[in-house]
Amino acid sequence: MEPMDPLTSPLQSVVGEVEGHVAEAGWDQPPQLFALVQTEELLRAEPQLAQTMGLVAGDPSSLTPIAQEPLGDAPLDAQLASMVFGEEVLGVVLAHEVLVLPPAAEAALAEVEDPAAVAAEHPERREVRMVVGVVRGGGSACVLRLRGETPEQDERVTGKDLAPNLVTALLATLED
Repeated sequence: MEPMDPLTSPLQSVVGEVEGHVAEAGWDQPPQLFALVQTEELLRAEPQLAQTMGLVAGDPSSLTPIAQEPLGDAPLDAQLASMVFGEEVLGVVLAHEVLVLPPAAEAALAEVEDPAAVAAEHPERREVRMVVGVVRGGGSACVLRLRGETPEQDERVTGKDLAPNLVTALLATLED
């Protein structure tokens, strides 16, 4: 049996689906969290919901994202640190928008009183939507969308290790 290509894995696929779903609503979205469940289990447990969502049995490794309650106003790292998902949740996906600055500009932020305000006005800032998914056992997948002048100019980058700190924080929500 050949090893699975990480960029075509069920996790990478569902992270891409979540990113596409979130992108439909445009930019300036609050952080959104999704629990991942095995599609076959969802079909057995909730046949009416599965029918409404158009889910069908198929690949036993297929994952279905379930939107969670909106996150609050507390810092994201504190909210994630207080969450623990039960064993029926196989993984989680977080969609979160951030501002990214060039390394030289980031170093200068350490010296200012309100780094977020300075970053928001910096001429070289880039808006990025990070969609990061993890599964129990340590698998991860990421899709980053860099905002362009128009939606057609958005850039999309896919990979496994694009947001390691967020991967670590999300994996911690799955620990028993």
